[in-house]
Amino acid sequence: MGTAPSGAPAVESVRATVYNVPTELPEADGTLAWSSTTMVLVQVTAADGTTGTGWTYGAPACARIVEDALAGIVRGSDPMNVPGTFDAMVKAVRNMGRPGVAGYAISAVDVALWDLKARLLGLPLHRLLGAVRETVPVYGSGGFTTYDENQLVDQVLNWVEHQDIPRVKIKIGESWGTNLQRDLARIRLVRNRIGTDVELYVDANGAYTRKQAIRVMLLATSEDVRWFEEPVSSDDLIGLRDVRDSIPADVTAGEYGYDLAYFERMCAAGAVDCLQADASRCGGITEWQRVAAVAAAHNLEISGHCSPHLHAHVAAATPNLRHLEWFHDHVRIESRFFDGALDPTGGSITPSAEAPGHGLTPRLSEMEAYR
Repeated sequence: MGTAPSGAPAVESVRATVYNVPTELPEADGTLAWSSTTMVLVQVTAADGTTGTGWTYGAPACARIVEDALAGIVRGSDPMNVPGTFDAMVKAVRNMGRPGVAGYAISAVDVALWDLKARLLGLPLHRLLGAVRETVPVYGSGGFTTYDENQLVDQVLNWVEHQDIPRVKIKIGESWGTNLQRDLARIRLVRNRIGTDVELYVDANGAYTRKQAIRVMLLATSEDVRWFEEPVSSDDLIGLRDVRDSIPADVTAGEYGYDLAYFERMCAAGAVDCLQADASRCGGITEWQRVAAVAAAHNLEISGHCSPHLHAHVAAATPNLRHLEWFHDHVRIESRFFDGALDPTGGSITPSAEAPGHGLTPRLSEMEAYR
């Protein structure tokens, strides 16, 4: 059995597998439509047989990058030295470019390595990382622009009435912001059905121009929208700042960030009230913790984008966390694919205090039909 310098069994194998899961209904946001979601699952196994699991939601090409560019770096590495392996992976993708599929691939491997380390130590991952809270707040997220009124209401009321989640988010900006009246009608409909005690969030996915975004929020003033995600493109930092300065709702963005420099630019520009980051894209748990520190240095909170089970433990170890996104598509997949899935009832999830690692075990036989 190979032994690493720390005395732990060295990493022996790395495997990446692609799964594609159809959506229940056609789905769309302000700028994109889709009918399925792809998960790339990474399993990293140590010489003693202990396996860590990570994943990302990205193109199948992510698996090829894991196998061709990253596996050779990870095999033989010390599972106690995750940041060192992360640094080596980042350096290895220099010429292919880190943003995009390479970033997704690194993220999945990094999460698997943290899970492996915690399992080898017999610790829940949030304890290994240094927990600052036992429970992690979540908000219900979906409300796709393809939903009719009944489908929209059914979804938000499931979160509010059946799961007691006090925060919900819907998509607006339909067809690149060309249907403002329907956007406003959907905001008013949801506010009317959830009442005044539930926080209402909206996400335009960058569909609007600056003035459009401001007009929409001014017209929806009476609906008390608290969170306006990507009102304009996340690349338009001046535009985000303009919208932020003009409306009472918190403006947020950051889900497409892949490195510290991106998040520093966004924070330094005063573009957001709360920084978003996605550990399945930005570099896994290693980079997500550093991104949270960048946000803290700018007196900002951070919110986890999608993949709620992937974020749960690092969120519990992040002092300046606001919440995680309980995203409909990813919740469906993670609840189906893993034993140990978490329960958001009451508006928060609680990482297991007993199970080692992130506490999730892939149901590989259940997943096979989607491979």
